[in-house]
Amino acid sequence: MSSSTTARATTTERDSRWQAVLARDPRADGQFLYSVRTTGVYCRPSCAARRARPENVLFHATAADAERAGFRPCLRCRPNQPSVSQRHAATVTAACRQMDRAESIPSLETLARDAGLSPWHFHRVFKAVTGITPRDYAAAQRNRRLREALGRADGARPVTDAIFEAGFNSGARAYESAGTVLGMTPTTWRAGGADVPIRFAVGECSLGSILVAQSERGLCAILLGDAPEPLLRDLQDRFPKARLQPGDATFETTVATVIGFVEAPRLGLDLPLDVRGTAFQQRVWQALREVKPGDTASYGEIARRIGAPTALRAVAGACAANALAVAIPCHRIVRTDGGLAGYRWGIERKRTLLARERRKTGA
Repeated sequence: MSSSTTARATTTERDSRWQAVLARDPRADGQFLYSVRTTGVYCRPSCAARRARPENVLFHATAADAERAGFRPCLRCRPNQPSVSQRHAATVTAACRQMDRAESIPSLETLARDAGLSPWHFHRVFKAVTGITPRDYAAAQRNRRLREALGRADGARPVTDAIFEAGFNSGARAYESAGTVLGMTPTTWRAGGADVPIRFAVGECSLGSILVAQSERGLCAILLGDAPEPLLRDLQDRFPKARLQPGDATFETTVATVIGFVEAPRLGLDLPLDVRGTAFQQRVWQALREVKPGDTASYGEIARRIGAPTALRAVAGACAANALAVAIPCHRIVRTDGGLAGYRWGIERKRTLLARERRKTGA
């Protein structure tokens, strides 16, 4: 089949593209172009030009294909030039690189001026592309540098050197954000979590083995698996120098509460969580927690909810990084067609959880 025409395309293929043209769907931009025989012009799917009759429309893979077929570019949507989304992506990429190189967080005004946009417009574009604000992105990069600098620091080098190297203006600022970013103070992080008390216990539930771990701030891990040993290794890898303590009789009540929640998520989990992650991961995980038992959402829906409609892979990565099974319900995320996508603790567990939630909620 020629890439420049759909004369022999299937009805389904033509219909899906034609519907995108009728809806002027900007999400279809970059996927194909369409031309109109009666005008000799080709456009983007989102073009606001007067709608053509479907029998006069052809579809093309690229601008070069359309022009080889004898069509000229629309002067309104300029399909032979980078799209608005492509220009926005390039602008945001340049701003991210600028923040990555900066020793301190650039102001919004500085970033906007360098991008040639007003501060309001730049902030709006940045959040639409990444799902987070410029300040959130810069803070996340600074926190990443802090983790890396602390990892390189040895016992003879002051922790404050690593703090300033990461771009913090003061040690107080670093310690203020350390609880969420590191889950502990910078000094303790450098020591690999040494002496941080984490209570844990392994039990059994209808999904197999379950490990529940709790720091001083809240539940820091709910892991599922086929046997206890891999779950214990996972916990040790997460906190290599922490003081892992088998839970006592009091902690058994916490474990029982978690298991009860896994068996019946509709009851909710009234326990504090020690949730650590990047700014983007935090936004994804919050959106996941808003999906109710019995309901599902696609990766695309979650991406749109956090204001980053093109960040499907990043959303999937945040789901995979989740260490709090069921409490952060990444099992409720499915493909666009409703099919089950990957799940850190196994597709069958995902299938079981969804079936159980739907049955108990009457969905």
